[in-house]
Amino acid sequence: MSTLTPPPRSAAVLPPPEQSPEQSGAGPATPVRRGTGLPPGHHPGAGPRPALDWRVRFGILSLIWGFSFLLIKVGTQGYAPFQVTLGRLVFGTAVIGAVLAVKRERLPRGVRTWLHLTVSAFLLNALPFSLFAYAELTIPSTLAGICNATSPLWGMALSLVALSEDRPTRRRVAGLGIGFLGVLTVLGAWQGFDGLDLGGTALALLASLSYPIGWIYVRRTLAGTGHSNLSLSGAQLLVATVELALVTPVFTTLPTHFPVVPLLAVVALGAVGTGVAFLLQYALVAEVGPTTAQMVTYFIPVIATAAGVAVLGESLSWSTPVGAVIVLAGAALTRSGPRGGPRGPLPSPTPGPEAAPPAATPPHRP
Repeated sequence: MSTLTPPPRSAAVLPPPEQSPEQSGAGPATPVRRGTGLPPGHHPGAGPRPALDWRVRFGILSLIWGFSFLLIKVGTQGYAPFQVTLGRLVFGTAVIGAVLAVKRERLPRGVRTWLHLTVSAFLLNALPFSLFAYAELTIPSTLAGICNATSPLWGMALSLVALSEDRPTRRRVAGLGIGFLGVLTVLGAWQGFDGLDLGGTALALLASLSYPIGWIYVRRTLAGTGHSNLSLSGAQLLVATVELALVTPVFTTLPTHFPVVPLLAVVALGAVGTGVAFLLQYALVAEVGPTTAQMVTYFIPVIATAAGVAVLGESLSWSTPVGAVIVLAGAALTRSGPRGGPRGPLPSPTPGPEAAPPAATPPHRP
């Protein structure tokens, strides 16, 4: 589940399972105060105290992004993948648009900004959301959720090439190797990937790779534009919706009937898994800082796996949870720095998709 602010590789807006620059392994987009991950002069917890404790909201966000992969699976049982993605974007955009209207915030201005948003919307929303939807036609939601957790691994690998300030350390390189060893464990490489749909798995991994590519692009083009995260996120989701609205009629036909359960899954995926999830993470980051808020990354594949097995009855071999733990351990190492020094990039979601948050500052996704 990814839009433009503070998982997931979702994402979406936020990965999902929406994802922030730190989550994708691309590093922070603005200077931060050591030990907090917040911009200088910013203090977590400042402002009115929310009605719900941040730990409760953290748990709710974990559940939302963890269940995003289940919702994608249910949605594709009644509608084409592009239709699921379009519906998700429409309802997610509606939620963010309503909040923008209430707060009386305007969308960004300037042709250059909107051109960059067109690219970021494709890389952080339209492409990964669609790839996950197509992937889940042939792979279980549990596997899709675990593939989403590889985003920080891809992000670290890419940042070493694309971002000169991200220096490799032995610990981070070891984390990268351990993480991809976990991927091979999940896929059952020693069995020759027997019984695995390689096409669907490749699509899910490509979706996870798209998030850090998008965040590196955002970091270089949209960071420091002066627009709020909410404004940039709303604009990015709006552009992604237009992109899908142009593509969907070309590759699909209008449904002759509208199955209720898959339709409700799509509505929930967009309104809650994309729109509400972004707002939750945005508030969490403002209150406790991105370092704590992005720990949601570690819960998404666990919840996605539990939901797939308990609700959808998907099978689970021993290698899936073991491999997932190895992937998360590797992701944790990729964001660690020298003792006493600042930490490296944080791992991500968005659902996903899953976790794909908005674009310009550290806080999302799966």
